[in-house]
Amino acid sequence: MLLNRRNFAKIIGITAAGAMMPKMSIGQTAPAFIKSKGSGRMKLTFKPYPLEMEHTFTVAEYSRNSTPDVLTQIEYDGTVGYGEASMPPYLGESIATATKFLSKVNLTQFPDPFRIDDILTYVDSIAVGNPAAKASVDIALHDLLGKLVNQPLYKLWGLNPENTPDTDFTIGIDKPDVVRAKTIEAIKMKEHLKVLKVKLGRGNDQEMINTVRSVTNLPLYVDVNQGWKDKNKALDMIYWLKEKGVVFVEQPMPKEQVDDMAWLTEYSPLPTMADEAFQRLPDIVDKIKGVYSGINIKLMKSTGLYEAQKMITVARALDMKVMVGCMTETSCGVSAVAQLSPLVDWGDMDGNLLIKNDPFTGMKVVDGKVTLNDWPGIGIKKV
Repeated sequence: MLLNRRNFAKIIGITAAGAMMPKMSIGQTAPAFIKSKGSGRMKLTFKPYPLEMEHTFTVAEYSRNSTPDVLTQIEYDGTVGYGEASMPPYLGESIATATKFLSKVNLTQFPDPFRIDDILTYVDSIAVGNPAAKASVDIALHDLLGKLVNQPLYKLWGLNPENTPDTDFTIGIDKPDVVRAKTIEAIKMKEHLKVLKVKLGRGNDQEMINTVRSVTNLPLYVDVNQGWKDKNKALDMIYWLKEKGVVFVEQPMPKEQVDDMAWLTEYSPLPTMADEAFQRLPDIVDKIKGVYSGINIKLMKSTGLYEAQKMITVARALDMKVMVGCMTETSCGVSAVAQLSPLVDWGDMDGNLLIKNDPFTGMKVVDGKVTLNDWPGIGIKKV
C-alpha cells in the first residue's frame, strides 16, 4: 500500500515508463545524464554511478566490493540540485529498477519547486517501493531549494550545527589480522574518530570485539545485521558487550522475530536500535514501538529528508532513541542526512569514507564530530 503522507500525519497528530538501463561494470564510463520525460523549467536527469569500495565489505549476510548507485540532478532556472540513490543488496533495488522508476518522474508539471509536499506525494505515488530512487529525487529537490534561497538546510530548519554528534567508522567482519589492521588504520585517520562501529553476526563475535579491543579503547557501536537467532544467547552476548564498552546494539535479531526482539529489548542492558526492521514512517508505530529502543534512519530507506524529519518527530514523541545512518554513499547522500544530525543521539555517517570514487565533497568529520559547512542546500560541491 502506498503511503498517504497527509492521512498518516493526521492519524499521528503531526503535520510514462522508460526502458531499463543496462548494468554497468566498475570502471566503465557512465553515460551522460538522461532526461526524464517532458520539458520545462524543472528538469530531472540521472545517470548510473557504481561505487567502488576501498576494501571488501563484509556483514552478517553478505560481502561486496561495490554498490549500485544512481546520481540525480534537478535543474530549475539555471540552478542545479544533486541527489543519489545508493542500493545495497537487502533493499531489493538496482540500477535497472532505479532508472526505470526515475524515467517515470515528470517534474515539469509543477510550476513551483517549493511545493515540496505536492511534489514528493506525487513521486511516492508513482509506484510501490523504490525508496532509494525516491530518495534521490527528494535529496536533489532539497538541495535545489536550499540553493534557490542560498542557505544550508540546517539553517532553514533552525538547527544548531554545534549540536551534531560524533560519527563512527565501520569495521567489517574479517579475520583477526585484517580486523586489527583496519582498526589501526581507522584510529589513525585524519578525522580523529572517537567511536567505531563493529559488524557482528557470523559466529566470531567475541573474536571480533577482542581483536578491536587489542588496539583501542574507543567506545563501540555494534551492528549484528539480524545475525543472532536465539534470544537468550543474544542477551548473554549483550551483557558481555556492555563490559567491553559497547554503547548500543543495532538490529541484533531477524526482523521477523518480533516477540523475541521485544523480550530482548525489555531485558537488555544496552539500547537496541532497529535498522532492517523498518523503512517507512508508519513502521515506527506499527513495527518498532515496544520492540526496539530506537531507530536508525537512513535516507535510502525513508525515501529522503522529507519523511526522515517526520520520523524523528514521531520517534521522539514515543520516547525513542534516534540515530541517523547511511548506506555506502557518496558525499551527496551523507551530507544530506547530516543536515538532520543536530536532532539525533548518534551518528553513523561514514559511507563516503568507505569508497574511492566520490564525485563530491561536502560534510566533514573533524575530531570525530560531524561538521557542517555553510554551503547552500545539502552542502556539497562537485570535485
